[in-house]
Amino acid sequence: MAASLAIASSALSTLYRIVVYLFLQVAPISKAKYVIPVLYLGYALTSYFGAPAFSQVIAVKEEVVAIEQEKSARNGDVVTDVAVQETTTIIPVVEPPTLKSALSAIIFSVPSPVRALRTANFVINTLLLLAAAEFVFYPYFDSAPDVVYTRVGALYPDAVKIVVRYPAANSTENLVRVVWRQTDGKNDTDSPWREGPIANLTAERDWVQSINLRGLWPSTSYEYRFEDLNSTALPYPATPIKFHTAPDPRLHSGSYYRFIASSCMTPNFPYMPLQGRRIKGLDLLADYLWPSKPSSTALPSAVAQNISDEDLSMSTSQVIQSANHTSAENVTTPANTTAAVPAPEKSVPPTEFMVFMGDFIYADVPIYFGDDAEAYRRLYRRNYNSPSFRKVYERLPIIHTYDDHEIINNYAGLGNSSLPPYPNATNAFELYNADANYDPIEEGQYYYDFRYGDAAFFVMDTRKYRSDIFSDEASSHTMLGDKQLAALYNWLGKVNNTAVFKFIVSSVPFTALWTYEALEDTWAAFPYEKNALLSAFQSVPNVIVLSGDRHEFAAIEFPAGHGGHNVLEVSTSPMSMFYVPFIRTLKPRSEEVVNRTKEEIVINEDGTKEVVKHVEEVPREKVLKYIAEGNYKWSTIEVDTRDYDHPVVRVEIMIDGKPAYHLEVLGKPVKLQSTTALGALVPQSLRGMLDRIGLKPSRWF
Repeated sequence: MAASLAIASSALSTLYRIVVYLFLQVAPISKAKYVIPVLYLGYALTSYFGAPAFSQVIAVKEEVVAIEQEKSARNGDVVTDVAVQETTTIIPVVEPPTLKSALSAIIFSVPSPVRALRTANFVINTLLLLAAAEFVFYPYFDSAPDVVYTRVGALYPDAVKIVVRYPAANSTENLVRVVWRQTDGKNDTDSPWREGPIANLTAERDWVQSINLRGLWPSTSYEYRFEDLNSTALPYPATPIKFHTAPDPRLHSGSYYRFIASSCMTPNFPYMPLQGRRIKGLDLLADYLWPSKPSSTALPSAVAQNISDEDLSMSTSQVIQSANHTSAENVTTPANTTAAVPAPEKSVPPTEFMVFMGDFIYADVPIYFGDDAEAYRRLYRRNYNSPSFRKVYERLPIIHTYDDHEIINNYAGLGNSSLPPYPNATNAFELYNADANYDPIEEGQYYYDFRYGDAAFFVMDTRKYRSDIFSDEASSHTMLGDKQLAALYNWLGKVNNTAVFKFIVSSVPFTALWTYEALEDTWAAFPYEKNALLSAFQSVPNVIVLSGDRHEFAAIEFPAGHGGHNVLEVSTSPMSMFYVPFIRTLKPRSEEVVNRTKEEIVINEDGTKEVVKHVEEVPREKVLKYIAEGNYKWSTIEVDTRDYDHPVVRVEIMIDGKPAYHLEVLGKPVKLQSTTALGALVPQSLRGMLDRIGLKPSRWF
C-alpha cells in the first residue's frame, strides 16, 4: 500500500508541475486554476501517507551462535556437543544519494528515503502553488486605486484629446486645469503657459476624464502639464508631456511617418515571481522606440509592387522594374541573400501613434471576477499603473478598439447594448480608452475614422453588433450591423481618391485561413458579409487591413480578379501574452480561387514584341508570411508618400524585441486635390507669435 501511494505521489507531483508550467509560461488557460489546487492536494496526501519503503536498501546479516555441552560417554570419555543456531537480522540501510539520484528525485519527484529530498519536493511544489495564486489573484489585491496618469489619444490638426486620472484624498471630486505651450519638440522653452480646459474628476467616474485641447496648429509640437485652480503646478507629471499635432490632410505635401499596431496584453505573462506590474512587451517596445544605443539590425525585405492593375501584388525577392513582369513566387520564409551586404543608413521617420487593436485587458483570464464595474475598472487601472506601460503612453499617443476579452471570451453583442456584461465592461472601456479616441461617426458608437497625412483609417467595432452564428440563416449573420456597414461603405467612397493608403482596423482577422476556434470568432464565421466587403475593398486602391487576436503574425494577400486591386492584411499579436507552441493553425492558401489576367511580352522571330494575355487561377487568399512563435509582437507601419508616383508602405515585424520580417508595399498612385488650408503653410517659428496676438489657427483653415 505504501509503495502504491509513493508511486501515486510521484505521478501527481510530476503532472502538477507540468500543469503549473503550462499555466504560468505557455498559456494561462482558465480551467487550470481549478486543476492546480486539486493536483497539489492529491500530491500532499499521497506523499504524507505513502512512505517510500521499497526504495530503501536492504542489508541481510547472518549470525552463528555455538552452544557447548559436556557429557560422559559409555566408554568413560567426555563428549562435547556443539549446537549451531542461525539468526537473520534485516537492517535497513539508507545509502547516501548520488548527484544523479538527487536530481531525479527533485526534478521528477522520484520517491526517496532521504527526508531532505522529500522536504525539498514539498517546498518546490508549495512555491509553485503560491506562484499560481499570485498570478491569479494579483489583480484583485493590487487594484491601483491611487494611480495617477495622463496620456494623449486622438491627434487632430488643430486639437488633441488628453486623458487624466488624478484621485483626490477625502473628497468626491477634483478640479485640475490643463496648461499648455508650444515647443520645438527638442529643447526646453521659456514660453509662458496658456490655460486650457478644466477636468472635473469625480469618484463616480473613477477619477478619469478625457478633455479636448483645441486651438492648436497642424504639425506642431506642444507640451502640457496640470495645475490646480490657484495656478499651482501639480506634482505629476514631473516633466511636461509632449505631443505633436497631426498634419493638415488638405495640404498634400507628402507624408513620412510610422505608427505601431498590435493587440492582446496582460501583465506578467510569461510569469515571473514578484513582477505583477511588468508588461515585458511594452518594455521591449519602449527600448525599440527610444533606444539607449542605436541599432543597425536589418533583414531582407519582401516587396509588393503595382503591376498594371494588380497593385499590392507581393514578391519576396526584389522590386520588379517592368510593369509587364509578374510578381515572383511568394514564400513564407525570409528572402535569402548570397552575401551579407550592410544596409545603407536611412533616416527613420517619427513614430506618431499606436493603434491598439483590442484585448487591452483580459477580464476572464486567468479568472473572471464577475460582471462588476469595479472588477473591470481595476484591470484598466492595473495596466496604467504598470511602469512598463507608463514608459510608452507618456510619450506615444494611443488609440484603441476593443475585442472580446475586454468583455468576456467570444462575446457577441447581438446589437443589444444592455446585454450583460456589456454595460459594465464598456463603461470601463469608455473611461480609460474609448473617450480619448477620435470622435465616433455616430454618437455613442465605438467605430470611428480619422485621417493622418495621406492615409485614412477606419476602426471597426466587431463585437457590439455581432450575430449569434449558431442561429438563423448564415446569410443573415452580421459582424458590423447595418449602420456600421453603411458608414464603412460611405468611408470607402470618400477616401477612394482623397487618401493614398486606406487602413481598415479589425480586432479579429479578416482572413478565413485560421482554423480551430478562429472559424467561429473571426470573419470566417461571417462569409456573406466578408465576401461583400472584400469586393468593396478590392474596388479601391491601396487598402490594407490591420488585425490582431490570434497571438500569431501573418501577412495575407487577397488577389483581385479582373480590374480589381489586391488587398493586404497584416495580423499582429500578442503585444505581451501567450502564443501556442508546436500547433500551427493557419492554412497556407484558400481552396477558393479567382481568375486573373496575366500579361507576358513575347518576342517574335522578326524581333517584334507582342503582348499575350492569358487567364490564370490564383487562391482567393494566400499566406505571404506566417510566424507563430513569440510572446511579444508588434508591427511598425511606415507610410511614405513623398513621391506621389511611387507611394510606399513599409512593414517591419518585431518579435521578442528583434526584427523578424520586412514587407514593402508599393501602392498605386492616387491623384489628390490641392488644398486651400493656408494655416498649414505657416512656419512653426511664426505660429507662436500669431498665437500671442490672438490669431487662431481655425481662421486659416
